[in-house]
Amino acid sequence: MKKITILQTSDIHGSVYPINYGNNENVNVGLGKIASIINQERHLDDQLLLIDNGDLIQGTPLTYYSVQYLQNEQNPMVRILNYLSYDAAVIGNHEFNYGMNVLSQAVHESKFPWLSANIIDAKSKEPYFGLPYTIKEIDSIKIAILGVTTHYIPNWENEQNIAGLAFQDALQETKKWVAYIKEQENPDVLIVSYHGGFERDIENGEPTEKLTGENQGYAICQEVEGIDVLLTGHQHRSLIGNINGVEIVQPSNNGQMIGKIVLTLNEKNEIMHKASELLAVDEIEADEYILKMTAHFEEETQMWLDQPIGKIEGDMVISDPLLVRTSDHAAIEFINNVQMDIAGVEISNTSLFNDASPGFERNVTMRDIISNYMFPNTLKVLRLSGKDIKEALEQSAQYFSLNEAGSIEVNPAYIYPKPQHYNYDMWEGIEYVLDIRNPVGKRVTTLNYKDAPIQLAGTYDVVMNNYRAGGGGNFTMFQDKPVIKDIPMDMTEILVNYIRERQTVKATVNHNWKVIW
Repeated sequence: MKKITILQTSDIHGSVYPINYGNNENVNVGLGKIASIINQERHLDDQLLLIDNGDLIQGTPLTYYSVQYLQNEQNPMVRILNYLSYDAAVIGNHEFNYGMNVLSQAVHESKFPWLSANIIDAKSKEPYFGLPYTIKEIDSIKIAILGVTTHYIPNWENEQNIAGLAFQDALQETKKWVAYIKEQENPDVLIVSYHGGFERDIENGEPTEKLTGENQGYAICQEVEGIDVLLTGHQHRSLIGNINGVEIVQPSNNGQMIGKIVLTLNEKNEIMHKASELLAVDEIEADEYILKMTAHFEEETQMWLDQPIGKIEGDMVISDPLLVRTSDHAAIEFINNVQMDIAGVEISNTSLFNDASPGFERNVTMRDIISNYMFPNTLKVLRLSGKDIKEALEQSAQYFSLNEAGSIEVNPAYIYPKPQHYNYDMWEGIEYVLDIRNPVGKRVTTLNYKDAPIQLAGTYDVVMNNYRAGGGGNFTMFQDKPVIKDIPMDMTEILVNYIRERQTVKATVNHNWKVIW
């Protein structure tokens, strides 16, 4: 019998050190710990395959600082993957966040191929990053690794970051390329590494989200003949299993765990058995050499994070995320005010991105900015109808549900299979009430602008982040609306400039909206 071991990372999001950058407390995350597991596995089998499934180069202050201030140095994430001898990586949607120059540099610096069969050059129609798949051989076993990426990226990403690219349907391109690989390469093992997740429950096939095409993992397993292993990501879920004979794995995010699949083959190179597991980093010490490789990046990042920016007068601290999302809060009003100020408009929306956002203490540093606004978003001003605004509020109102006791809670659909707190918006510049006792679609009971009812056929200019402006989070009413102004500056930089110019910012709450139940 022969054995193939496949190790998969996914959605590392720039995490190297086992720390929370908001407070520098130790947490069980990061490539440092993942590297220790990889080394342990290599002691057991030195011919294993090592694949990253995307969303590697963006996500922490370390990666943000490196692309903003250390552009002439090798990308720290690529440096680590080169050292660990990765066999391949897949382009994830967040790879584009810092622009094509940063991504192209990362690809150029890599000693391994970046794969994505369905991201193509809009003119030549060829895979933009060169290789749709790669071939490896272990113990006379021929292994094909095909890379594909969720094609939903144009709904989120800034247009200038993906100029010249076309995103083909991931499912259809997987069908095409798997058939091509089987005919042309005749591999013994065929692995698809898909930066996307599952649109259906992997056990019973029931839909777990709106079938937008963002996640097609279940359909790939059911509809594409000849796949032995499907590596997935994007959803930040912890999954192992087998769908229609295809072994699947998804290893969470931020380097909390690594996926492991072991294939057992006979002497004819026929697969006899498949087994998958997730190896958590909880009890693992970080590899000291990996930490040393990026030590100067980390040291400079920490100094940058502790730079004083200005002061807050009043209370902008967040202690209860649900309270923030059900009644106007100074931290949210502040971000909306900043957006309206730079955009020169009177209406804005934003989110409390996750439950760990701490708000702002009296003395504001860069660490506080990053802790509250962790995405490299830019801003757009859209011209919307009153009807669009009302539909957007109804979409947000789905975030809430009532339990059996009649108390408000977060709709489970926004928690499972992936937390989506960032898909609930709070608005400034309009007055509104959401009544969660009403059926979905009829929860907006008050909607005014300047003390008068909003006109459904009227037009209003609204500033929001680029993710939402593209319709991200099922806000389809925003898609293809006129863009009145594009503000390409990173939102963290906008927040810093706003505070520095004023030195002291007063916390205000005008109670322009509320949620009732």
